Amino acid sequence: MSDEVSVDDSGLTLPIDVNAPVEEPETREITPEDLRALAEVEAELDQRWSEVKIDPTLTRMELLMDLLGNPERSFPAIHVAGTNGKTSTVRMIEALMRAFHRRTGRTTSPHLQLATERIAIDGQPLHPRDYVRTWREIQPYVEMADAESEKEGGPKLSKFEVLTAMSYAAFADAPVDIAVVEVGMGGLWDATNVINADVAVITPIGLDHTDYLGSTLEEVAREKAGIIKPRWDLDDLLTPPDNVAIVADQDPAAMTVILEQAVRADAAVARAGSEFGVVSSTIAVGGQQLTLQGLGGDYTDIFLPLSGEHQANNAAVALAAVEAFFGAGSGRMLDIDTVREGFASVESPGRLERVRATPTVFIDAAHNPHGARALGRALQRDFSFNRLIGVVGVLSDKDYVGVLTELEPVFGEIVCTQTRSPRALDAYELAEHAREIFGEERVHVADTLPSAVELAVELAEEGEMVSGNGVVVTGSVVTAGEARTLFGKEPT
Repeated sequence: MSDEVSVDDSGLTLPIDVNAPVEEPETREITPEDLRALAEVEAELDQRWSEVKIDPTLTRMELLMDLLGNPERSFPAIHVAGTNGKTSTVRMIEALMRAFHRRTGRTTSPHLQLATERIAIDGQPLHPRDYVRTWREIQPYVEMADAESEKEGGPKLSKFEVLTAMSYAAFADAPVDIAVVEVGMGGLWDATNVINADVAVITPIGLDHTDYLGSTLEEVAREKAGIIKPRWDLDDLLTPPDNVAIVADQDPAAMTVILEQAVRADAAVARAGSEFGVVSSTIAVGGQQLTLQGLGGDYTDIFLPLSGEHQANNAAVALAAVEAFFGAGSGRMLDIDTVREGFASVESPGRLERVRATPTVFIDAAHNPHGARALGRALQRDFSFNRLIGVVGVLSDKDYVGVLTELEPVFGEIVCTQTRSPRALDAYELAEHAREIFGEERVHVADTLPSAVELAVELAEEGEMVSGNGVVVTGSVVTAGEARTLFGKEPT
């Protein structure tokens, strides 16, 4: 087996045996003692600033990385920013990389059920014991960085900054061959942005976190595009490293800002609809069948076990990112069977995830108008329900009126509820807004998620056409996570 990527008349050759099975990581039992220790660490970390409060600087993270010996420089990375589709795109990139026999590290946020989901190695969440151990190992260095920041009049590291440092330390310790990193909020000042990624990915940008990122698409895009950075090696200016930006379909205002940043960073750009995209998408049992235009050519007969046109678009972005990482280009395709294997293995929990049949119950983490619109389109395109009941619980700092407006044409009736999150909007306040959009008779209220789901199922079972009715639980990542636990789904 060759140790190098090579190109010949037949295309691109990677140093792997594509016929060898992908090794699955060993599964270790999680004991009650493990969960107690995890809860103790989470209680400690929760004393820090939450991830919805940021101080726009990388100074603390850069100091901490220096104290830790710069673990973020020990692996190549693909960095993913955007407003919607980040987590699904990250999971697709990771699945493809694993199919190509790369040991992967993955960060996503926020988590659905357990904090350990945020840090994954080889596709598996960090075991609680490893999560606790990693924190204890870096804790003294975090406290040193805290002290230095406070001496300068700044805050301690936030919980998200600590979790990012834990991710990079765990990846270096594994070690991983490639890290696939999801931005937390924004990009330019996001804690994850201490890495110097080989490939930067920008998923669709919309208005979200406007109190931190700006009130216009241009302002938000400027923050997101901050992950596209120069990669010149000042010690070797004759052979600069690859620097590629993969850009999903964008509003023209956002695209202009992204392209301007790519020019400043001297990054090559591949855009959805130009250099890559979705050629065709047809509904299939359990997902959809795709033909994708990649950077190297057309990839046919791709089965993706996720529903919705937005997931097909995410798949095109993910493929282009992996192609760019491996150096694929015109006439130099990746092995198509391996690509098919990677996409077929994709899981994206809480993204139009079916958790019950008759009546069908789906869970979706849509939490802003753009995500709600994608959810509605996916339900209308991929399924044929006579009637859908929505169970909606939102966070008070989100555009929940915009979410309700997008969901109104989709749901016949809606059950307003709330999660256990301290940021949750009161169910009765949500119902007041819902009545203005849906009308009085289509709105119900249940002040806990279990009772809301129970009521929605009862409503879906009314009448003679139960098999054509369904329930969708949505409104926030927290709502999706609590619903997964309610239906007995394990964290993934």
